[in-house]
Amino acid sequence: MARFNKMQVLEALVSTGMAPVYYHHDIATARKAVKACCDGGVRVFEFTSRGDFAHEVFGELMKYARTECPDMILGIGSLVDAGTASLYLQMGANFVVGPLFNPDIARVCNRRLTPYIPGCGSVSEIGRAQEAGCDVCKIFPADSVGGSSFVKNIKAPMPWTMIMATGAVEPTDENLSAWFKAGVTCVGMGSMLFPKQAVENDDWQTVTTLCKNTLSIIRKYK
Repeated sequence: MARFNKMQVLEALVSTGMAPVYYHHDIATARKAVKACCDGGVRVFEFTSRGDFAHEVFGELMKYARTECPDMILGIGSLVDAGTASLYLQMGANFVVGPLFNPDIARVCNRRLTPYIPGCGSVSEIGRAQEAGCDVCKIFPADSVGGSSFVKNIKAPMPWTMIMATGAVEPTDENLSAWFKAGVTCVGMGSMLFPKQAVENDDWQTVTTLCKNTLSIIRKYK
């Protein structure tokens, strides 16, 4: 069973307003990424299933997080089918994220009372996802579907909507202020939090600092 229940996951997303999005095939590097984010104050982390044997890396990462970063809520991203979602739920994933909405994944996650955050590109998709029990919907790719103005326009007729923006989110005051002023619940952030040069140089302090600064900016606008 997952260590964190559904309400704890949602509360962490709401309170922190951010989930790093990261994948690496090497378990040692993945561990360092999680630890760097944890040291920076992050409490929700999305590991993406984007490579061969990614589930094996995730399984080891879950074991590591439970002992070394016990406050970290670890979930899985980039899932598009229910079978793969079931696999990761068995490994302890605390939430599931996808680039699209698949009602079969919603059924699997609902059965386990685990948050499913599907990728949506229209108001109708968001509505269907909400009907299927999705509390938070990811607009993806966030810049391509309309950016912060899209969020604002959704929230006007559907103010109950909880949105995660992923894609074109940057760890800057200008960028984050636009998203949160528009009404997002949280943001997902990938490469901007994990500069390629820093990762190659094993410079995880840079990632920790970026996380701290990003959370500080978000607190100003939540």
